[in-house]
Amino acid sequence: MCTRYVSPDAAAIERHWRIDRRNPWRGGEIFPQRPGAFLRAARDSTEFQRELVVGQWGLIPWFAKTPRLTYSTCNARSEELASKATFKQPWARAQRCIIPAASFDEPNWESGKNVWWRFRRSDGALWGLAGLWNVWTDLATGEIHESYTMLTLNADAHPLMRRMHKPDPKLASDRQDKRSVIPIAPEDTDLWLAGPPEQAAGLITLTDASEFDAGPVHPMGVPAQGELGAS
Repeated sequence: MCTRYVSPDAAAIERHWRIDRRNPWRGGEIFPQRPGAFLRAARDSTEFQRELVVGQWGLIPWFAKTPRLTYSTCNARSEELASKATFKQPWARAQRCIIPAASFDEPNWESGKNVWWRFRRSDGALWGLAGLWNVWTDLATGEIHESYTMLTLNADAHPLMRRMHKPDPKLASDRQDKRSVIPIAPEDTDLWLAGPPEQAAGLITLTDASEFDAGPVHPMGVPAQGELGAS
């Protein structure tokens, strides 16, 4: 599960995904239940357009009583989207989004203790991570809250992502349910945002390890030379 990532600013997002409308967003490190930026098909347009939205990282479901949840909704298991109460309505309504990220972090426990690893794209471009969005209205105040969640997929067989997260010694190596985020290729952006459900579902796949530039995060906040890559 991913619980922190770095969001690019609005200008970088707009250049990469060719969005014309300006939305003030300064970017930075993002944590659960904090504001973050995401892309979706514009809600108020009669024709398909991409729009940049700022909302809470942690999807607020329709049945919530308050926007400050006592349980985590920053990640959603893709295998449960059609059945889990928190996510099945946004999934059924095709409320899919792209979460821009310059990098994301995952914990590695191979040394016996938690060592954070940072994941960038090997080509230096931005990640576009698969997500779902929702709009929740506070009935008491009328305040509208935008929110989103980041999708994950089982990565027990992935050569790189299976190395992340603390293993359960009671489970076999191929039954750990290690998780990975789901990058959406730039050319598939519109299909993910507005395509038919069955075609969008086909984009929920793991990314080849060669596309990752990954390594431990050192005190200065960057991977050390010689520790990058998917080895």
